[in-house]
Amino acid sequence: MENRLFDLTGMTALVTGAAGGIGSAICHALARQGARLALSGTNPGKLRAFREELNDTYGHDHIEITCDLSNSEQVEHLVPATVDTLGKIDILVNNAGITRDNLAMRMKDEEWDAVIRVNLEAAFRLMRAACKPMMKARHGRIITITSVVGATGNPGQVNYAAAKAGLVGMSKSLGQEVASRGITVNCVAPGFIRTAMTDVLPDGQKDALNARIPMGRMGEGEDIGAAVAYLASKEAGYVTGQTLHVNGGMAMIS
Repeated sequence: MENRLFDLTGMTALVTGAAGGIGSAICHALARQGARLALSGTNPGKLRAFREELNDTYGHDHIEITCDLSNSEQVEHLVPATVDTLGKIDILVNNAGITRDNLAMRMKDEEWDAVIRVNLEAAFRLMRAACKPMMKARHGRIITITSVVGATGNPGQVNYAAAKAGLVGMSKSLGQEVASRGITVNCVAPGFIRTAMTDVLPDGQKDALNARIPMGRMGEGEDIGAAVAYLASKEAGYVTGQTLHVNGGMAMIS
C-alpha cells in the first residue's frame, strides 16, 4: 500500500462540538484520513445521526458521547469514557465554543463566566485529562480551535476574545511541558467561516464582511478541517506551540 500524507489510520480522536458547522468538517477530515472518532456534543439526536453519517461514509465504527461542557463533572468523565470505549486517545480536538456577546460595560457576570467556563476551562480540563494516557503512550496531538479575534480583539466580545487568547497561551505553556513525551499542542485560528449562521445574514452584511477579507470570501469548514488533519498527523510531529491562522488574509499574523 502506498504511503499517503497525513494518514491517520489506527489513530483515535475526541472532538468536542462535533456536530456543529466547523466541528462536523473537522470530523469528516479526520475520518477521511482514517481516524476513529469519539464525537462529543450536547444534542444526543444530532450526534447519533452524525455518527451514522460518518460510519456510512468512512466506516471505522465511530462513537458518540453526550457531554455538557459547562458541567465540570461531565467534562472530567469525557476523556476516560473515550479511552474506555476506543482503547486509547491519540488526538484531542477542543472545538466547542459559545458566545455571549455584549459591550464590556453592559456585560453581566454570568455572560463572562459562561464563556470562560465552556471555551477556556473545559478545554483545560480535557487537556489535563488527555495528557495522562498520551504521556504513557509517548505520543499525542492536542489541537484547539481558537479564533482570529483572540489575536485582534473584537468589540462586544471581551469574554470570547479573552477565552480564545487564553487558549493560545495555555497551549504554548502545555506544549513546553509535554514536548519531550512526543505530544504536540497547537491551535487553529479561523477567520470568518461560512456556516448555517452566516448563511442567513443579509447580503449587505455578507458583502461588508467579505470586503474585510483580501480573498473576498468567507472560508469553508473544510479549510479548518484540513488544518486540523495536518496538525494531527505524524508529519506535524516537530510543530508545537503554534497557531495556524486560516482567515483568507484578514489578519496576517506572524
